[in-house]
Amino acid sequence: MHAATQSDSAPFLDTGLPLFAGVAHKVADLSPATVTFGRKELELALVEMPGLAALREEFGAAQPLKGAKIMGSLHMTIQTGVLIETLVALGAEVQWVSCNIFSTQDHAAAAVVAGPEGSAAKPAGVPVYAWKGETLAEYWWCTLQALVWPDGSGPNLILDDGGDATLLVHLGREYEVSGTIPDPSTADSDEFKVVLSILHAVRKEKGDRFWHALAAPIRGVSEETTTGVHRLYERVEAGTLLFPAINVNDSVTKSKFDNVYGCRHSLVDAIMRATDVMIAGKKALVLGFGDVGKGSVQSLRGQSARVAVTEIDPICALQACMMGLDVVTLEDAVEDTDIFVTATGNKDIIRLEHMRRMKHNAIVCNIGHFDNEIEMARLEAAVREGNVEKIQIKPQVHEFKFHDTGRSIIILAEGRLVNLGCATGHPSFVMSASFTNQVMAQMELHANAEQYGKSVTVLPKHLDEKVARLHLDKFGAKLTQLSDEQARYIGVPVQGPFKPDHYRY
Repeated sequence: MHAATQSDSAPFLDTGLPLFAGVAHKVADLSPATVTFGRKELELALVEMPGLAALREEFGAAQPLKGAKIMGSLHMTIQTGVLIETLVALGAEVQWVSCNIFSTQDHAAAAVVAGPEGSAAKPAGVPVYAWKGETLAEYWWCTLQALVWPDGSGPNLILDDGGDATLLVHLGREYEVSGTIPDPSTADSDEFKVVLSILHAVRKEKGDRFWHALAAPIRGVSEETTTGVHRLYERVEAGTLLFPAINVNDSVTKSKFDNVYGCRHSLVDAIMRATDVMIAGKKALVLGFGDVGKGSVQSLRGQSARVAVTEIDPICALQACMMGLDVVTLEDAVEDTDIFVTATGNKDIIRLEHMRRMKHNAIVCNIGHFDNEIEMARLEAAVREGNVEKIQIKPQVHEFKFHDTGRSIIILAEGRLVNLGCATGHPSFVMSASFTNQVMAQMELHANAEQYGKSVTVLPKHLDEKVARLHLDKFGAKLTQLSDEQARYIGVPVQGPFKPDHYRY
């Protein structure tokens, strides 16, 4: 790590880092070799991201994001690097963190900091605060750094994935309004304990108006994923959302592409990189059969695993049956399954009592959200109590040995997103669809945020179709053109949009 510059700010928790460090960036390795590696992969990725390339060509001269100050909290991968540099190419100032402690690709972070015109010796890129293997305290420290511009101001837009940046701003301001921040010892998770700790530390150094001043200029957020969208809708219902939000996750070209086809590619990639296990013939259980679960099932079936699913929703369960999948309960399948994959977006899906019943060396991983789909907190507590032994096989791959049974399970990425913790996430092409939506959402918020009120909005259908259209040339696809008479017959414009908003793709 690069040493922090001198600061009057006290170190935050166990990070050894000043709370307000005033550093231009913080990454794992800014060596020339790492920057060169990252830059080459960014160049290769751009060719595989035709949507972002097209937006640069269409809007680069107009600079539609001029004046935008975008704080991004999204996995700091090569694909995200292309997104960041697209936002910059359209005129934005950008500062960035990863939204996951294990998902950063360190060469990507280094290359973005150096920038296309800079170098390791003379960085000329974007401030990035991210490295693979952060502690929770370091993660929230990074989030705070990216929210504060060098002149002490904050962003006017947020690009979020999972809602953590949005959460910190909202909680900070709400606790300033109430006058009281809960004691960290009352937190119901280790992570929320850190969140409360950083809010206490900020108040101690900056007083009780810091978050008011930081939140006031923020005109909107575009949210990448299911969990963050759920948080936003909760705030709308509670009347506590501070600024408009665009729900990128539910654009068809995000949810049906990133969530389904991205997981189809990256799940088995992660399991095989982590364990080298033969997947063919193994019994695999995917918990949840939404878009992520559907992609995960396809991924495992592609390696000839014997796949079953769990579901709470009768419609999703019926879809699974129509695909020839067994729909079972975890309780019935837990002792006879080789690979478990959580994909629900809910919590406490695989609990400690389930893990104790699993067969020896069963593989357990999550591709849904956070680290609480698998009950990691109770498992780690059992380790501290001496009932379970935790053995690191390699980074992000751990054996947990239960002393009372003598059996072990293998947990990947400590229950966090396995495809980003143990592999490189989704491939460039499918992320091009997601990130083209993100750029368009940021442009819309920058231009028209005041028109949306404090609401959550999905991008209109014609923009969804535009995202798809921008990617078709890569496949050599040729669209059929409606005649005027055909368009009138089905009641759509000749150039689209071609489906009503309620259509399910």
